[in-house]
Amino acid sequence: MTLREIQEPIKVRYREEPDAARITLRATGSTADGAMSCSVDLGRALYAAGAHPGVGGSGTAACSGDLALAALAACAQLTCQMVAANMGHEGVAVSVTVEGDLDLRGTLGTADVPVGFEAIRLQFGLSGDMSAERLEKLKERTERYCVVLQTLLVPPPIEVRWSID
Repeated sequence: MTLREIQEPIKVRYREEPDAARITLRATGSTADGAMSCSVDLGRALYAAGAHPGVGGSGTAACSGDLALAALAACAQLTCQMVAANMGHEGVAVSVTVEGDLDLRGTLGTADVPVGFEAIRLQFGLSGDMSAERLEKLKERTERYCVVLQTLLVPPPIEVRWSID
């Protein structure tokens, strides 16, 4: 069964029942082993996270910056692979590398510099045969439909709440 065949009944349902397409994803972080580590529960998997060595962490687990870049890499790769398959390029292999630059002085509060990534680079690598015109369509559709990339490019409002139990 092709990706198109799998997705077609889903697309039909969403056209007929737009509310069925609305979902809420959830991730929960909680203290693992002290101030420098965290357990992240995605509901389907648990991930260990820790502070980056540049702010005092052990470096034995992914830091939050790693996880943010990983989310972009995974979304971009999967989106590109699915778009390629829907365009009939089943044999195209896609790899994605994401790099991000930040100044750790911001998160440590030791200098008046922004907290967070200053720049992010997203590099796609393709293997397979594709015309320049088809590559341009793949590029445009991948960038348009990649949820994480679009969220970073056009950030949604973020609501922050605090509670004490």
